[in-house]
Amino acid sequence: MIFALAMAAGPALAQGAGWSFSALQGEGDRAAVGCDREAVAEDFACLVVRCEDDFSTGVHVWTSRAGGDVGRWEMTADRENFTGEAVAADDAPYGARFVESDAEWLEERLRFGAFVYLRHVDDVDAEFRFIDLTGSLTTINTALAYCAPRVPEATTPPLQSRP
Repeated sequence: MIFALAMAAGPALAQGAGWSFSALQGEGDRAAVGCDREAVAEDFACLVVRCEDDFSTGVHVWTSRAGGDVGRWEMTADRENFTGEAVAADDAPYGARFVESDAEWLEERLRFGAFVYLRHVDDVDAEFRFIDLTGSLTTINTALAYCAPRVPEATTPPLQSRP
């Protein structure tokens, strides 16, 4: 009974408000997910900072939006307005990935900002989604801590004995 309840609660945790690591299969702690303050499993808007397979950093948008996540997104991050372009993310389980130049701008604000308002440009009658950035810096830094490719240890010659 307890196991069944825990399994039923699993999907809701993936889209809960605030910042956490991704609960999606295979993602683990390689992705920091921040969802809007009213997020529930059926209705959510999230921004994701992820260590990609090539060890680059990607910023994704992941929502329950009926029209999908690809397209232009209006944002206000700490009173700074911006419109970013999100393209299909074939290599990740999230809705769309922001193009590199937009991702750089957004990642910095996600790490060091206080809030983001987010809305797809086609949804002019919809309200902006509010994403609180409390805890984002720690979660993002932890998710990306092991993102850099590993360099083999330098081999040092064995110590020579002195005559």
